[in-house]
Amino acid sequence: MTIEAVPGTDLRYYLIAYDAKGDERHGDGHAPDGLLSHRLLAELRVEPITDVFVMSHGWQGDIPAARDQYTRWIQAMATSGADRARMRAARPSFRPLLVGLHWPSLPWGDEDLGPAGGAFAVGAVPGTPARQGVDALVSLYAERIADTPEARADLQTIFHSAMENIAPAHLPADVRAAYERLDLEARLGSDGVAGAPGSDRESFDAERAYQNARAATQFCFGGGVAGGLLAPLRQLSFWKMKDRARALGEGGAFALLSQLEEAKPKARIHLMGHSFGCIVAAAMVAGPERHARLPRPVDTLALVQGALSLWSFCHDIPVARGHAGYFHAIVAERRVKGAILTTQSARDTALRVFYPAGAGVAQQMTYAPGELPRYGAVGTFGVQGIAQGVFNEPMRRTDGDYDFRAGGIYNLDATAYIREGGGASGAHNDITRPEVAHAIWELARQSARS
Repeated sequence: MTIEAVPGTDLRYYLIAYDAKGDERHGDGHAPDGLLSHRLLAELRVEPITDVFVMSHGWQGDIPAARDQYTRWIQAMATSGADRARMRAARPSFRPLLVGLHWPSLPWGDEDLGPAGGAFAVGAVPGTPARQGVDALVSLYAERIADTPEARADLQTIFHSAMENIAPAHLPADVRAAYERLDLEARLGSDGVAGAPGSDRESFDAERAYQNARAATQFCFGGGVAGGLLAPLRQLSFWKMKDRARALGEGGAFALLSQLEEAKPKARIHLMGHSFGCIVAAAMVAGPERHARLPRPVDTLALVQGALSLWSFCHDIPVARGHAGYFHAIVAERRVKGAILTTQSARDTALRVFYPAGAGVAQQMTYAPGELPRYGAVGTFGVQGIAQGVFNEPMRRTDGDYDFRAGGIYNLDATAYIREGGGASGAHNDITRPEVAHAIWELARQSARS
């Protein structure tokens, strides 16, 4: 789409944008055919690139938000002077190429490809929407969940009811029925904990989803309703975006990664994802339906506050014996040559509280020592269910040492650093910390010995 300069640094990155179907969007004329990935591959073939860093944002990322996150991510990495010096000492020829992926994942997103953008706004959403904004909201959610005449009619019912009473004690019968039909129109599976991202949930029950959201909000904020009557709609969008992240990773992003490896066979490949971007990154490594293979393993995989199941990588899920995690082949077949890094934060409310609520289970706010839930996120519990090679450690300060070994999975407790933020998300987006950058630098630097 565009080549972006990073303010305050001498760095730039390729912003490759995909549409909702996973097809690359045409850019601003950098390449003759309008596909920026072709110019990216041409540069990679002729320049002495040693390392390629591919980044994916998560849920609620429109193009301006993607630009902002990638700028802050890269600035945090660039200002880690000691880490850059250590990398160049270990690899004097070090020369990186940076790639940021964008995929439409924000219900009220600004998807304008121009540099300035033009955000859509309507009333106070989610909350009580302005009457004149209902048609616009219907169109936006139809695009995100299901764009059929039936889905649009059901969305009209939901939004008009929200205008009358945003926080009823129970869902009105017509709204509950509309939600149940909308779930069917979305074509999301309900395959339980072993399902693919987007289908790894219980059967959808609109009233249960609504009451779970009420309970979660009361636990976090002492009252109120997060999204009110629209809470089940937000949950459907949540799981639809998980499904979209998986589809993009297995589709267009996997194809791009394969081309990157073929264009520069000796370059090291480092993948970094945040939130649902961790699903994109994992799906890129696993490939379409987990059977296709990249030309070679990637070198590192960093999953920052990952919004994917804690059982994603295990061979036999303890709470669903006989079923493997969706991405277990990544570990079983060593599709990451170096180490895998994950981060956790107890202050990430989006993952700690609302992730399991979205799966359709009643809230379980506390756990006994050593107890793990059926539904929980990597960003809360780390990668679990693997007997050997998983290390639970605290995230270090910027001068702290790591010992990342090839084939290891390192769950880093980052609560001391990923700690700021409010509302329903908590610290979920507080990831551009120098300590996080230091850990990722060390992951990449130590991949040289794998």
